[in-house]
Amino acid sequence: MTYLVKGIVFFIAHPFLYPLLKARLIPAILLSTFILVNLFVWTFLPQVAFLALFHKTGSAWVNGTFLVLGESAAVVAILFESFLVDESQVDIFDAVMIYRGCEDLVRQHRPVTEDSLNDPVRRLGKPTRSSVYAPFSFRQIAEFIILLPINFRGPFQHWRYFQLLGYDRKQRSAVIKRRRWQYTWYGTAYLFLQLVPPFSMFFLLTAGVSSALWAADLEKSRRDQEARLIQAPRYTDEPDATV
Repeated sequence: MTYLVKGIVFFIAHPFLYPLLKARLIPAILLSTFILVNLFVWTFLPQVAFLALFHKTGSAWVNGTFLVLGESAAVVAILFESFLVDESQVDIFDAVMIYRGCEDLVRQHRPVTEDSLNDPVRRLGKPTRSSVYAPFSFRQIAEFIILLPINFRGPFQHWRYFQLLGYDRKQRSAVIKRRRWQYTWYGTAYLFLQLVPPFSMFFLLTAGVSSALWAADLEKSRRDQEARLIQAPRYTDEPDATV
């Protein structure tokens, strides 16, 4: 949860990320309007009629309204994340990684210019290798709807980080296993943020920031550990000549 809050604050405090939000704002509004109108037209009255069997008439209308709003938020989030926002999330993730000193990782997958050093987004070139923020499949959507796999959402947020490191499936699984509970709590908080209708699209983008901040800290720890292993004196059975 801490990193999700840090991601929101970081996004607001760093204007170089704003163009990525503006680029997706109009598609998000159009998609949200289309989904919301259609759900109200086709599903609102049937759901109110069903709820009226268990609630008073007045409360059925109110509950039906909130139910449709929640459904529309979920549908929009799934469609927006799956088809419209992945490229922006990749750019956000890579820009934050550059800002936090992990430029060498990003360079392995896309060119990074030396222009506009204060604007990591402008420094990003077109990806030269496959760049996916989180994998998409119809199975993933089915799991999301039927099983609500909150433990899957966390690891998916670091899919790009694993990609930058060149990890295969076995290496990814090992990392995820070590941080299973951290990813579970992260995924739970992530899903709750997606249920806030006015801001769900904004939180989708700030999640990319949050994941990058977490990944940058993990990368720093990984590099520090490697440096300590290199500097550690090798064990030898030979007696020290000075003793």
